[in-house]
Amino acid sequence: MSIQTITHVEFACADADKTAAGLRADYGFAADAPQTSPDGLRTVRVHQGDIRLHLVSAARPGHPVAEFVARHGDGVAVLALGCEDPQAAMERAERHGARVLDRDGALVAGFGDVALRFVPPGAGASAPGLLDALDHVAICVPGGQLADAVRFCEAALGLHRIFGEYIEVGEQAMDSSVVQSASGEVTFTLIEPDTGRRPGQIDEFLAANEGAGVQHLAFRTADIATAVRTIRARGVEFLSTPDAYFDALAERFGETAIPVGTLRELHVLVDQDHGGQLFQIFARSTHPRRTYFLELIERQGAGTFGTANIRALYEAVERQSSAAAR
Repeated sequence: MSIQTITHVEFACADADKTAAGLRADYGFAADAPQTSPDGLRTVRVHQGDIRLHLVSAARPGHPVAEFVARHGDGVAVLALGCEDPQAAMERAERHGARVLDRDGALVAGFGDVALRFVPPGAGASAPGLLDALDHVAICVPGGQLADAVRFCEAALGLHRIFGEYIEVGEQAMDSSVVQSASGEVTFTLIEPDTGRRPGQIDEFLAANEGAGVQHLAFRTADIATAVRTIRARGVEFLSTPDAYFDALAERFGETAIPVGTLRELHVLVDQDHGGQLFQIFARSTHPRRTYFLELIERQGAGTFGTANIRALYEAVERQSSAAAR
């Protein structure tokens, strides 16, 4: 009954067709024919590589999907966790405190209003594209709840904590832990603000989102330079990084697998561990509440999650927020 993978992500939105059109045009996703259920739920399934997103919208105001969007805006509502015995996995989660939302659908409460659905392992990959797989999910929780969230992931879901770091940026600070399945295919980066410090972007996310939620999805690619150039040419904006960051790369890492000039041109960040290097970049949020966004990531042997770059991301988002406020 161990969790093996994230088979798909259910993304609640005001307009599933419009959201699907954006993902097709900007990121190259393919879409199946839309479906509408008798209760008015509109579903558009989009896919690329191993990535599966189920975009859902509801015409009826009282529908749970419509209520989710009213509370949080468009966002990740359900993470579907693939396992051999979904009912047994749900029962384990319930024994360890998870609130069952739909017993027949093996659905339990997860993080705030983000639910977890236990399902059979998914089918094979679709046609290859720029993006290959869902690398990890970043989840923000209120201050003081990180330890409980980690314990929930360990006891109820069978995940293991593999990393943690406390990060300070000026007068702001946040704490983070990474939990992962034994298969390595399910990874949650859990983040909480230090409420004893000056409020920052995590506090702003929690306020704008009205509670815990998914801050970003990270999509893995085999060629981040081509992916960024292609997606940027389609109109997607990415967060920028100061030149000083790239000036220091030679001292930090020596040679990088992607030339520093290319990284500087594209504003791609790099991190390194004993296995190799990791390259990542964050799309500028287009969410009306400035909450949810996407990350692109390329792994060349590295198992890390760019923790050395969290500060750079934090600072970049701060610059975006400051620019938006002007």
